[in-house]
Amino acid sequence: MADDPLILVLDEGTTSTRAIVFAADGAVVSAAQQDLTQYYPQPGWVEHDASEIWDKTLACAREAVAAAGGADRIAAIGITNQRETVVAWDKVTGEPLHRALVWQDRRTADRCSALKLRGLEEHVQSQTGLLLDPYFSATKAAWLVENVAEVRDAAAAGTLALGTVETWLAFKLTGGLHISDATNASRTALLPLDAPAWDAGLCDLFGVPIAALGEVTDCAGPLGTALPEWLGRAIPLTSMVGDQQSATIGQGCLAPGQVKATYGTGAFVLANMGPRLPKSAHRLLGTVLVQQGGKRTYALEGSVFVAGSLIQWLRDGLGLISSSAETEALARSVEDSAGVVIVPALSGLGAPHWQPEARGVITGLSFTARKAHIARAALEAMAAQTQDLARAFAADGAAWRHLRIDGGMSANDWMAQDLADLLGLEVERPDMVETTALGAAMLAGLGAGLFATLGEAATAMRGKTQRFQPSMNEATRAARIKAWEKALLAV
Repeated sequence: MADDPLILVLDEGTTSTRAIVFAADGAVVSAAQQDLTQYYPQPGWVEHDASEIWDKTLACAREAVAAAGGADRIAAIGITNQRETVVAWDKVTGEPLHRALVWQDRRTADRCSALKLRGLEEHVQSQTGLLLDPYFSATKAAWLVENVAEVRDAAAAGTLALGTVETWLAFKLTGGLHISDATNASRTALLPLDAPAWDAGLCDLFGVPIAALGEVTDCAGPLGTALPEWLGRAIPLTSMVGDQQSATIGQGCLAPGQVKATYGTGAFVLANMGPRLPKSAHRLLGTVLVQQGGKRTYALEGSVFVAGSLIQWLRDGLGLISSSAETEALARSVEDSAGVVIVPALSGLGAPHWQPEARGVITGLSFTARKAHIARAALEAMAAQTQDLARAFAADGAAWRHLRIDGGMSANDWMAQDLADLLGLEVERPDMVETTALGAAMLAGLGAGLFATLGEAATAMRGKTQRFQPSMNEATRAARIKAWEKALLAV
């Protein structure tokens, strides 16, 4: 109906920001998107301009809302975001004090190594579910405090605000609210999985001033209100959630044992663990999947640093392809990869290896190798990395029965089938693969009272799916895995 309430989602990614307006049945009413500038001041350093993030988010929101019929139709706003990225700003002026340090940034690898040498990783993991790696927010926040005079001065003056991207957007949107939802907070290494608030001991360990952190909140509910000057009227902010948790919810993985994998810039697998605190002996991560009414549902997570960014590198860095979509036709044009194997450790290896200093390799090159073989090997690397994670999940007692996939790369039918083949599992893909924004919309609808439960929201909004069945024989699968394991030794 033309007057039915709509939900605006601000979807803050690594390479772009989007605003999407959803109807209560999950249909996309309107959308707007703008690219974000990536800054690489040194090898391994990755930064964003926090002001650019806000300016382009607001511009996208205004465009999407206007296209949907105006602010009067918007019942609620939800935010979902790239996690672990750290923003430092002044609470009084509302201005950033340095560029944001992006989740891919590796500048604190030495600090993490030093903490490991002190034997502190087990302590951190037992409390937070996370490992000591520059991926997580704590060492990034500490680096800003220690190395940027403006940040240090603001901390001394009591005006420093630190937060991940959803915290920054909520602050700007509401004109000063300083909060962090439990899913994003659980990615900082400063929040114990079973505690309601930041831990003073962890903050002291990493050197992060606890007073600069926002209040930890639920993922859905009356979190705040957008200033009327931004979109034309005051609109309630009713959800905030990290992108991978949001995609898990958008995939309807609401019961323990259900698993999703998102293939975007990186690749992220989450398995719903219910109310049980996740424990891993195989270097997976424990994280908060969702918090409602102060009660948490947890997930076990495996994070791969390079997925879609590998295809982007083939296009922009090497010039081998003109578009990401071209890889599917190239992969189909050859019978195999001609022995080429790519280990895409361009920014280190994530789970279950956790080798921040690893670098990418291409093995098996010969004069028979062509562009199509390299493109196919790049797509095969997605399944190989996912297979590594599947083994680790199984070893931790969370074996996959089937896998739900999403994200931009999952639109590639060849890759989806290759995943099913190498994993030996049914792979399910929704018709709308951008489920990150959909999960935030479900939570925002719940928080605004449009749905009574998250299950009701998923039933109403999720839509149709497509299934891929495994067809690869065991000998081929074993040979692929063996070649991958051999290539890993070269990183």
